[in-house]
Amino acid sequence: MRITDLLDKRSISLTGAPKTKSEALDQIIDLMMESGKISDREAYRAQVYAREEESTTGIGEGIAIPHGKCDAVKEPGLAAMVIKDGVDFDALDEAPVTLMFLIAAPNTEDNVHLDVLSKLSVLMMDENFADSLRNASSVEEFLNIIDRADEEQKSIDERLADTGVSAAAADSSPAPDFRLLAVTSCPTGIAHTYMAAEGIEKAAREKGCSVKIETRGSGGAKNVLTEEEIREADCIIVAADAQVPMDRFDGKKVIICQVSDGISKAPQLIDQAMTGNVPVYHGSGEGSSEPAKGSGGVGHQIYTQLMNGVSHMLPFVVGGGILIAIAFLIDGLSVDLNSLPADERSLFGTITPVAALFKGIGDTAFGLMLPVLAGFIAMAIGDRPALAVGFVGGMLAAGGKSGFLGALVAGFAAGYIILLLRKICGKLPQAIEKIAPVLLYPVFGILIMGLLMNFVVEPVMGGINTALNTGLSNMGGASKILLGLLLGGMMAVDMGGPFNKAAYVFGTASIAAGNYDIMAAVMIGGMTPPCAIALATLLFKNKFTKEQRESGPTNFIMGLAFITEGAIPYAASDPLHVLPSCIAGSAVAGALSMAFGCTLMAPHGGIFVIPVMGNPVLYLVALVAGTAVSTILLGLLKKRVD
Repeated sequence: MRITDLLDKRSISLTGAPKTKSEALDQIIDLMMESGKISDREAYRAQVYAREEESTTGIGEGIAIPHGKCDAVKEPGLAAMVIKDGVDFDALDEAPVTLMFLIAAPNTEDNVHLDVLSKLSVLMMDENFADSLRNASSVEEFLNIIDRADEEQKSIDERLADTGVSAAAADSSPAPDFRLLAVTSCPTGIAHTYMAAEGIEKAAREKGCSVKIETRGSGGAKNVLTEEEIREADCIIVAADAQVPMDRFDGKKVIICQVSDGISKAPQLIDQAMTGNVPVYHGSGEGSSEPAKGSGGVGHQIYTQLMNGVSHMLPFVVGGGILIAIAFLIDGLSVDLNSLPADERSLFGTITPVAALFKGIGDTAFGLMLPVLAGFIAMAIGDRPALAVGFVGGMLAAGGKSGFLGALVAGFAAGYIILLLRKICGKLPQAIEKIAPVLLYPVFGILIMGLLMNFVVEPVMGGINTALNTGLSNMGGASKILLGLLLGGMMAVDMGGPFNKAAYVFGTASIAAGNYDIMAAVMIGGMTPPCAIALATLLFKNKFTKEQRESGPTNFIMGLAFITEGAIPYAASDPLHVLPSCIAGSAVAGALSMAFGCTLMAPHGGIFVIPVMGNPVLYLVALVAGTAVSTILLGLLKKRVD
């Protein structure tokens, strides 16, 4: 495949005149649409902008190569735009961009196009090639220039695999025998991976260094460094914004930087490598895969770590939640709750043997949800040694009073506990350091985590719970609508944490006292968030990831069954936008439930306990209203992701 096979004439403009970066992106996206290779403009646009938020695709020298990879791309394609007057693009060298190529990559296993795109990325590093494109007088000339360069240029992987050094460089170089290795990787693995490799390769050869570069792009790792090459290397450069296997470099001098540094600061990296002023890398001994230091801001790193926990937690929430919902359905169809004594209604979901079986399995899955969340957050920070520490912290949170919020704290704490222990153990004799991952890390890590949870996290959350229960009890004679608004909102604050538990305990205690309207407000407040999430994933697809859209509808079942936890993965991935939306809708639903005089005699079950509801029709109206409020707010507040 040639570069021009991906470039439609209709997607080339030689007279672009955008005034801003966003105008430039929108105009070149419109050019891509002309090719007919994009099925959903907004979905593709969201992906291009999301990539731009990670780091600028303005690589310097007046060139920008934005790109997006998503299901909206029907087949791989390119669009090009020449901007005679230039446009401010937040480029690495702060120079205005005059030449843009937009890449569209589909989510498929067929990666034949990636080699073509990587070759284009490397060609753009040639000033003569770029200038020729800028000065092209017609689209036909533009395409001919690309064809000629494509014919003459070897593939990037062929050149990067050559570890030799030119005779001219060897004669002039002060260190012709200096052996350099490098690894490059960017989040999407399309353009920057190969441009960084090209930059390092070019700079290394100018300095007379022997060089081999491993590229870890969308098509997988190419030119993988061998054990012998690593052993003989004088220095290794890891220019990456994505995870790279690092333990193989244990004991070697390693420069770790962002992938953009491989493009814009390659000569400086080579100079640093050759001076020998490079720290020695020490791995965990557990097969660690670490992103480059400084790749993205602190907020981005926290988000990445959080999402690692959420993505692993999701199957437990979905699987367990559906099974529990089935248990409630079985009991709802099999048992007349009105005929049961009040003390037996709390057993709803386990009354019949079949329901009890489903409920037991579902509860087991739910019981693993918080440990998995904490464990994999920890692993994203401290790698595999942190997994056990995070699991223990999550178990303590699940079994104590801190719940979901405690598991979040435990996950991050576990990761940094391991980082601290790794730093301390790095000063120990080598013989002891080698056994640290299998002995010292788990023993001391779990001990520290246990002490932290028991003496810091749990007491704090327990105090919050006590204060909330006291406050709610004192509000018993206050406005019921206000109380319903407060209780409904509390059910959505932390979805299983101390706020949620405090409201729920207050509701169940009210049943025992004969106040059934409070439990109705509590339950509807817990039903609203997952229902709203499910509806939002259907109405606002570009606000959710592919994984979230696929699992979203299952929240209807969980929400109607009063399983608020189905919304936790969505809240955890974007708490600043999801939580306020859910709280507002739940508060509205709770207030309306009180205003309509709805009552509920069962402490669980959602719509499956309609037989014991007072004013069930108005209760459903309140649920629909609350769900609508949260759904609209989710559509307005959440940012586009795909």
